[in-house]
Amino acid sequence: MLLRLVPEFELRRDVVPWLAAQGWAAALDTSENSSALYVVNVERNGKIIYTWKGSQRNTHIGLYDLQSKQNEHLYTFEKDLHIISCSVNNERTLLAVSFRHYTEDETASQLLQSVSKYLTLLIEIHPINNVRVLKAVDSCVRVQFLYPVEDRNASTESRLLLVSEDKYIEQFDIRVVAEEEQKVVIQKSGQLPRAKVADDLVWAQWDMMEQRLFYIVPKESKSTLRCVQFYPDENFNSILESHLDISVNDTQLKLVNFGYDYCQDQGVASKSLNLQVFTSKAGGLCVCCSLACDTPDEITYSIYFLHKDYYVAAYLPGQFLHLLNIQHPDLLCHSLFLTGEDARIDTLQNCPIRSPLVSTVLDCEAGSLYAVSISDSTLLQLLQKSKQDSERLAALHCALLYFQHTEDLEMQIIRWMSENLSTCHSFDPIQEFIVASLYCRMCPETQNLDKLLPYTSLLDWIGVVPGVICATDIISLPVLEFQNSKGFWEKLSSNLESVKYAEPQLHYHNNVLRREWRNLSEEREERRTTAYLRNIFENAKKVLSHLDTWDSEARLVPLFEEEDYQQQLLMGLMVAQLKDHLMRHLQYVGKKKIDQIVLDYVANLLNLIHRIMKEVWRRYQLHSCVFCFDKRGSAGEFAVFHIMSRILEAANGMCMPLPPGFHTLHLGLGVRCLPLHTLLHYIDIGVLQLTETCVRKLLKDLDDTEQNEKLKLSIVMRLPEALGQKVRQFWNHPINANIIARKYVKVLLENLGNRQCSRSVPERFSVPVEFLPLNYLTSMLTEIENQGVHPYEKQDHVNARFVEEMALKHTMTFLGLRYS
Repeated sequence: MLLRLVPEFELRRDVVPWLAAQGWAAALDTSENSSALYVVNVERNGKIIYTWKGSQRNTHIGLYDLQSKQNEHLYTFEKDLHIISCSVNNERTLLAVSFRHYTEDETASQLLQSVSKYLTLLIEIHPINNVRVLKAVDSCVRVQFLYPVEDRNASTESRLLLVSEDKYIEQFDIRVVAEEEQKVVIQKSGQLPRAKVADDLVWAQWDMMEQRLFYIVPKESKSTLRCVQFYPDENFNSILESHLDISVNDTQLKLVNFGYDYCQDQGVASKSLNLQVFTSKAGGLCVCCSLACDTPDEITYSIYFLHKDYYVAAYLPGQFLHLLNIQHPDLLCHSLFLTGEDARIDTLQNCPIRSPLVSTVLDCEAGSLYAVSISDSTLLQLLQKSKQDSERLAALHCALLYFQHTEDLEMQIIRWMSENLSTCHSFDPIQEFIVASLYCRMCPETQNLDKLLPYTSLLDWIGVVPGVICATDIISLPVLEFQNSKGFWEKLSSNLESVKYAEPQLHYHNNVLRREWRNLSEEREERRTTAYLRNIFENAKKVLSHLDTWDSEARLVPLFEEEDYQQQLLMGLMVAQLKDHLMRHLQYVGKKKIDQIVLDYVANLLNLIHRIMKEVWRRYQLHSCVFCFDKRGSAGEFAVFHIMSRILEAANGMCMPLPPGFHTLHLGLGVRCLPLHTLLHYIDIGVLQLTETCVRKLLKDLDDTEQNEKLKLSIVMRLPEALGQKVRQFWNHPINANIIARKYVKVLLENLGNRQCSRSVPERFSVPVEFLPLNYLTSMLTEIENQGVHPYEKQDHVNARFVEEMALKHTMTFLGLRYS
């Protein structure tokens, strides 16, 4: 199952044995009445309140502490009651209870002499003492104590929310005093102070962890979502207002996380708005809503992003499980839409559930609280077995985004990539892995970085998800009203401001980088010493100094620490342009911090590519001898060569630099694995690039058999001029010498340009040659050399005399004569 549910609390496991030990085991036969034992509330500090019937049909209230794993008996009613709502204060000195008759035929006068259908009581329980009636009405009431911030000393005041079925919420202030023998009682004997919090609402949700109240007020065709924040200093204020395109016609109030009344909530759920608000500590808020649909066999639900979060799960038992990536909702392919067996959750079938805490669900019928997480093993299985590109891409992003940086998970993803490079048709798995991994690693560095770095290589998605239709609308921004508020509200405000004043496309893109790299790569050598380029290459040196120190295992891949002008140019340009991009939008961060972020980003990019190569190298059990040319490559080497070709293709597509030595290793594998005509074709079209390290080793190590001569000659003829001057000297062969002589003459004459020669008689060579055309050429070359034109300064032996000797050798060989 994709969602892993781990039980943190179960009535049967954690409460029933304790009840049996207390002598209440006879009351646990739930076959007669399913409400004999059930959960009524979950408090902020992890306390779970439950109720059960005693042997005399008395109604008991108990508490289970998730931290200490201990049960505690709170109160007993000597009546057969149906508890609607219950809450205990933080100090466990006061208990608020709302209830009605358990049986319909029981008269009101028989229950505490009340003439009302519902009673709400405030009870002193430290020790059990006075009982005060808060409400005696004919409408249902829910109760909830407010909780102070954690680690706060015991307070002499408690605050209690009362939520009425008549669509209003009020707050009671309750002061207590300690009497003799640590007895705690309510201080005032008269009416308790109260304040109206909200009214005319049709829906409300309590956020127990952050002490926030969300509620909806209907207004014509739209509805208004509001939020009230409660503070430790006993104040509260309305802090958020947002208009939602939801038409609510319900006459019955729907409540979320105000305890659970099994019988009543089932009836309300069938008629009321199915809606819940989720928030994250990073300042994200979203509203999930499901409305009744007139079309049979269709389910419609909406998610409103006041700011983006991470993942929201939408589950319809027996039908579907949708894992929605609401941090990146722009492309449907980043969310998982599962049906059938993939969507099954055995633990949760057709039972009512709630989400009282972050990443938890409460099975109200079974009385079980589960911690919910995404199963990494199931996610990997889904990635491996799926035949749809949308599911593969969504699973890949979920694995990287949700599980962050996990080496074992990365290794398994890389293994999957190496086996499925040709099966993904609508996206490049290597590109997505690198870009998404970088995004997950770098975004925690500073706030708002997630809005500026790329998270996918895709610009759009034209595919469809079977059985799912998605429509996107832009909603109006909410209104926030707060002063000096920290934490969530400050972050949400910052997020909304960035949306309000954002440019159309904030995420960094490589279009300008690609154009600038191409322009600089094509410039002439003399222009490569400008201050601008010196700064670019200085950036590249800083990146290379930030690379991970490759240990003995990492050095399993025989990469060479060599200079690669093109790749260093690209590294330096990426640093410069990414730095400019972040400086425009993160001015408050500071230049030093941005410099570090950018260097880390590019260094991590290179390390990720190296990580891919290391895992592939290990999988195919290769070693450093693959850089020898004395034998042909194995099937494993050919597989690695193919993967490196796809890495190169991915890097070129995203204009990403490659680790030092990548091209050398790639060319070495190509020489070992490819037939000559394929090798030369790959060189000609740019898949393989000739590097000094590889060509020099090839020319020196290979003997001059006929086949090797053909290979060497083909390589030498394709060398760029600057590289050719460096490496041709390592092949001591007449063919190569002839090529060097021809190149020398060609370059020398080209460099001559419009220079004028005086045609003076040149100095004679030691060996007289009576061949006038050759005499004329050598005299001209000598005169040009005397004028200071010498293109092969690093090769002193290449001069006019060398050209004359090579010409004579070539002619004598051509005529079949012997040269001495």
